[in-house]
Amino acid sequence: MVAIEPLVILALALAPGVFWVWYFYHRDKYNPEPATLIVKIFLLGVLITFPVAFIEGFFGLFIASALIMGAVIAPIVEEYGKFLVVRRFAYPNPEFNEPMDGIVYAAAAALGLASLENVLYVFAAYVTSPALALSTIAVRAIFSVPGHALFSGVWGYALGRAKFAPAGERSRIVLRGLVLGMVLHGIFNFLLFSAEIVTYALAVFVLVLIPGLWLLANRNIKSALDHGGR
Repeated sequence: MVAIEPLVILALALAPGVFWVWYFYHRDKYNPEPATLIVKIFLLGVLITFPVAFIEGFFGLFIASALIMGAVIAPIVEEYGKFLVVRRFAYPNPEFNEPMDGIVYAAAAALGLASLENVLYVFAAYVTSPALALSTIAVRAIFSVPGHALFSGVWGYALGRAKFAPAGERSRIVLRGLVLGMVLHGIFNFLLFSAEIVTYALAVFVLVLIPGLWLLANRNIKSALDHGGR
């Protein structure tokens, strides 16, 4: 097989994250956000990966179970890290002025983290062989990279709703969305982990969870666009 340059592999590893940012950005068809702010949130999503990895590594010192780390600790830490980026740097911005914005900014932060994660997974595979790296890119481009945006879009939608809800209801709306995003992320990781052991887990993952996540995302996007800035 012809050797593939590392820079080509890097570009291919980053491409899914860039594509999915573009996709979610263009779903906001009425009042698109400033591209510079989207890029900023994306890059902050990349940066939040480092403290997230440190915290996960710390828990890993005390938790030996890969299943618990993957299906419980990682979803909680990663979703909260992405949430902090959006809550701190996008939510207070005047450009955050309609419910759809929560989904767009959540997707941008999530895809920043997912892009760096993707690069690490792809180059780990590249050490074994370029063919394995390419197959890793293909599989993760379809499932894992957009998956991050779909999980985070749940609490992003909640943030968007909360900003325009009565003050007394905001915390409840956001907490419910954040917990649901974490739970969906946990189920995603659990099924992936189980698929290596139990065949039907892969069927549930491909035929139930993934379509369900997209249905939920599309429903939330439609609802956010229908409500506009109200």
